[in-house]
Amino acid sequence: MNILNQSFDTPHDTAPFSKINITDYVPAFDAAIAETRQEIDAIVQSTEEPNFENTIAALSFSGMQLDRISNIFFNLHSAETNDELDKIANEVAPKLAELGNDITLNFALFEKIKQVYDKMDSLNLTEEQKTLLTKNYRDFVRNGALLPEDKKQTLRDIDSELSVLKLKFGEHVLADNNAFQMLITNPDELEGLPEGTIEAAKEMATEAGLEGWLFTLDYPSYIPFVTYAKNRERRKEITLAAGKKAYQQNDNNNEEIVLKIVNLRHQRAQLLGYASHAHFVLEERMGQDPVQVTNFLNDLLAKGKPAAEKEFKELCEFAKELDGLENLEKWDGSYYTEKLKQQRFNLDDEKLKPYFQLEKVLAGAFEIAHRLYGLNFNEVHNIDKYHPDVQTFEVKDDEGELVAIFYADFFPRKGKRNGAWMTSFKSQYQKAGKDERPHVSIVCNFTKPTASKPSLLTFNEVLTLFHEFGHALHGMLANTVYPTLSGTSVFWDFVELPSQIMENWCYEEEALKLFAKHYETGETIPMEYVEKIKESAAFMEGMATVRQISFGLLDMGWHGQDPSAIQDIKAFEVEKFASTSLYPDVQDNAMSPSFSHIFNGGYSSGYYSYKWAEVLDADAFDYFKQKGIFNKEVADKFKENILSKGGTAHPMKLYKQFRGQEPSVDALLKRAGLI
Repeated sequence: MNILNQSFDTPHDTAPFSKINITDYVPAFDAAIAETRQEIDAIVQSTEEPNFENTIAALSFSGMQLDRISNIFFNLHSAETNDELDKIANEVAPKLAELGNDITLNFALFEKIKQVYDKMDSLNLTEEQKTLLTKNYRDFVRNGALLPEDKKQTLRDIDSELSVLKLKFGEHVLADNNAFQMLITNPDELEGLPEGTIEAAKEMATEAGLEGWLFTLDYPSYIPFVTYAKNRERRKEITLAAGKKAYQQNDNNNEEIVLKIVNLRHQRAQLLGYASHAHFVLEERMGQDPVQVTNFLNDLLAKGKPAAEKEFKELCEFAKELDGLENLEKWDGSYYTEKLKQQRFNLDDEKLKPYFQLEKVLAGAFEIAHRLYGLNFNEVHNIDKYHPDVQTFEVKDDEGELVAIFYADFFPRKGKRNGAWMTSFKSQYQKAGKDERPHVSIVCNFTKPTASKPSLLTFNEVLTLFHEFGHALHGMLANTVYPTLSGTSVFWDFVELPSQIMENWCYEEEALKLFAKHYETGETIPMEYVEKIKESAAFMEGMATVRQISFGLLDMGWHGQDPSAIQDIKAFEVEKFASTSLYPDVQDNAMSPSFSHIFNGGYSSGYYSYKWAEVLDADAFDYFKQKGIFNKEVADKFKENILSKGGTAHPMKLYKQFRGQEPSVDALLKRAGLI
């Protein structure tokens, strides 16, 4: 019997990673897909009159075993992959796409849903049940339930092709990322780099059997290099390599894939009666439609660009004054920004890092969650893990009741993709009188401890940890009946509110005192540093804002219109970046071929949501600030109306229940120093 197709005999029903063989996955997927089909058939073939329980609830609870297997497999495919898992992913992706289509294009199933939907007003449903029913009905319509048979087949073909293209896109980016290595053998070329970065590069070279110092495009290696290395040629070399990912004449080139993806998405949207992919996506977002999103971005651009241009001019003048630099290029930006920041605030990451030992920062996040939401984190060693680096925690409330299982995976390794993310191995839901608690994970790429130092975080990495932990709280505190509405299952431009609001505590003295303690002396971070952290938060915020807006506009460019006339990716990007570009263009670099968020992640037509969520988080935190950052009344309102509710009601309704009003953009502009 395949371990993945049975209930797990493990503490809290956690995933039995060490007992899973790689050969288990494909048969497990096949069996769970077959089981899901049977569950759907049972709903369709039932002779009872369709009602909420036998149709809508039954559908929500179908495919639970498949979800479980998918969560385990695809989480490992991101955090601990290898060639075999890549092959399996390519094999199962089309099967899952086909099953998804078979369900959403099942007309008999849709007719039953429609029967329940048509009499919704007379059914005496809870708000959560009404939301679920409406969502199911719309999901079917949005996925072709009203299409004639021949067009349904076209839709299936498009979805199947897209599922494979997206995987290939990600594999190409990772392959180009992993293929680049910059070996430095001359110690003079390390000038300016922090001691920890040099030590890590030395260890990496030794592991690779090389003499010298090895740098890669992985963030813990790349970011410090472009930020601190004095050697301009080497900065240029690594920056150009990053900008060329999947945009080189090799097997990993993604140009054709990008054009295929955007055209297939457009065809799909048109087939379903939408003007563009963005019109299709934004119907289920707070952003509503491409015009509204573009107006939002352009409105922010109008307010942010004067500040950005002023900052860029200042940076150019500073680089000229310091090093006689005539033209500031992309590979100079981080370096001179850091130099100017040090001069202005006398504050650099190296000064701050000793105060941000990973274990203490994590303990600080736990303590803040305790003060706000009454959560207690206890590390346990009886829960199976997929890698020795992973830590596991039981999360309980003050009454000792289990709230969640929490996994934390912090260090880079070969089989792990770049960046940071939150995910879950099991959703929260309530069934047969039992509240099933979620298993939530955060995955990051922080510098590993070395022989002489623990893992010390840059302030940006502290923000990253708190950000992902905010997503995790959204998952952990879920309190809904139906798994498809639980936790982070919310409108995409609402999902970043719980994560981004958590970052705010990193700037507050009251919170920093809890965890920012020197790893050698135990001394609390000096308050002058805290003041400088706060001041420097708005440093170059105009440029940062314009950069984010540029990505949102590029996304809307690809997805808010008919892309069939676009032939040249580079030319298209230059046109889309015209209103936001500050640095000279680099001819052999392009962003789209490695813009994983919109081509391989879930952000297509949604990249604007980072900025939109900043508006929400600035406005929401403003409320905390008015009452006190650990104010229990505000925290309870946030927990009750935002964190626990998942997707059970429209996000604007939930937000207004928490805040008492709609969000205002002013708090963000004020925080960013733009007004």
